[in-house]
Amino acid sequence: MSAIQIGHLLRASTSGFVAGCSVSQLEAPATTNMAFGALVRAPLDDEYSVYGLIYDIHIDEDGLVRQLVTAENVSQEVIRDNRERRIVPVEMSVLTVGYEAGGKVLHLLPPRPPLSLDVIYLCSDAELVKFTGAGKFGYFRHVLRAKDIPVGEVLAAHILQVKQKTKNEKWVGAATQELITLLRDDYPTLMSVLGALGEVI
Repeated sequence: MSAIQIGHLLRASTSGFVAGCSVSQLEAPATTNMAFGALVRAPLDDEYSVYGLIYDIHIDEDGLVRQLVTAENVSQEVIRDNRERRIVPVEMSVLTVGYEAGGKVLHLLPPRPPLSLDVIYLCSDAELVKFTGAGKFGYFRHVLRAKDIPVGEVLAAHILQVKQKTKNEKWVGAATQELITLLRDDYPTLMSVLGALGEVI
């Protein structure tokens, strides 16, 4: 299966980045798994890629939308035209959770972030298996220490994706146990994470 391009990078730091795409890309059948909690990859060259989890998808307003929402009886043609020809992109905020260098996946922050207009890809099932199988859930610490993101929901969505794609119940159980261990001294966050996980496992 060829890599699915989901957007281009707008801005980045070593801890995260924001990618943009058109509404038509977001709604394309090939990108149905491009969703909250999805694992994505930004290849910087043949030997180096940055991995991240989508933790927010948002659509900013533009001047025309502001006018249209106050108009009466807006036709479906006008709505469709605005969505298809919209110049303000859909933005996906991504939390960096690791990188690959020389064929080895590391659950560490990357030495350097991707650059503006780099292409962002949705990870294939094989890439998902490779990334989650590397190390011992080291990338969970990036999610747990992130500020201003819905930690429990991001982890639950990610674990559900892994469960659906890999059918690896053993991994799901080990991931849950690891989160309990990591959060044993943070009861409120533990309850939030377990509450979200309870919806998917």
